[in-house]
Amino acid sequence: MAALSVLDLSPIVEGGSASQSLANSLDLARHAERLGYKRYWLAEHHNMPGIASAATSVVIAHVAAGTKTIRVGAGGIMLPNHAPLVIAEQFGTLAALHPGRIDLGLGRAPGTDMLTARALRRNMDASVDTFPQDVVELISYFEPPVEGQRVHAIPGEGENVPVWILGSSLYGAQLAAMLGLPYAFASHFAPAELDHALEMYRTRFQPSKHLDRPHILLGLNVVAAPTDAEAKYLFTSLQQAFVNLRSGRPGRLPPPVENYDRDLDPAARAMLAQALSCAVVGSPETVRRGIEAFLARTGADELMVTAQVFDHAARVRSFEILAEVGRQVSKEKAA
Repeated sequence: MAALSVLDLSPIVEGGSASQSLANSLDLARHAERLGYKRYWLAEHHNMPGIASAATSVVIAHVAAGTKTIRVGAGGIMLPNHAPLVIAEQFGTLAALHPGRIDLGLGRAPGTDMLTARALRRNMDASVDTFPQDVVELISYFEPPVEGQRVHAIPGEGENVPVWILGSSLYGAQLAAMLGLPYAFASHFAPAELDHALEMYRTRFQPSKHLDRPHILLGLNVVAAPTDAEAKYLFTSLQQAFVNLRSGRPGRLPPPVENYDRDLDPAARAMLAQALSCAVVGSPETVRRGIEAFLARTGADELMVTAQVFDHAARVRSFEILAEVGRQVSKEKAA
């Protein structure tokens, strides 16, 4: 079975606080480490009432300091919001503090609306058009210095922090293939171009000093519970959050409700069916079938699992169930 990892948006729930969300993130990371998950990634979002990971490198430091072995990283850093040198120094520092445990995923979206992007950058001179050059510049800061180099990332230089390209379109797939970098696709919320992106990445991949063959990580929503009914109930928190966001009403993660989709209008139902089509929701057996079908369809090397569940204990339990399903599948395949 493909390796399993965790994508945590550090959700702020209705009635909760950012402090509690960040404490929950560390608690979930410790559980994920104990359960054998490979990576624990956090994502950069801004001006989002329900997400506490805006200062992504700071939250990564919080999680990495509270764990021992699990890889911790960004899924991702929105590079147009930052100078490459700044990110090299931040992740170089993280790598110096936690050797061999830090990943850096890079995206070219702003991770917010354009008004907030302007507030972040102060001007809009930096654009997505320079993303490939910015990626190459950033990677260069992690390499050993060369003669005549005048700008250095300290810490960062010589750390060789693994860099991933993130995306939800063909652009990221093409860039990751051209640079010979691992590729992570955001199929957990933008699955429309999934199949085309995988085909492009695999067929155009050029081996590099970073990677000799294509390596694909896919985002997947997984909500697991003892029964299908309970899992579907827990999943309604994410469904509500998506409808609120797409309706221009972003907010904190709402509590689950019974029969949420029963009264949805057709447009909202269609939107959810498309945006959350890469979701596995149910009992252990349902989750097993869903995971195996998704892997058979995509051939992913790794799955980056996210679970926007209102109750923290239920969220932890969901990841526990998934880990046990993964162990059973791996055991059966090894037999």
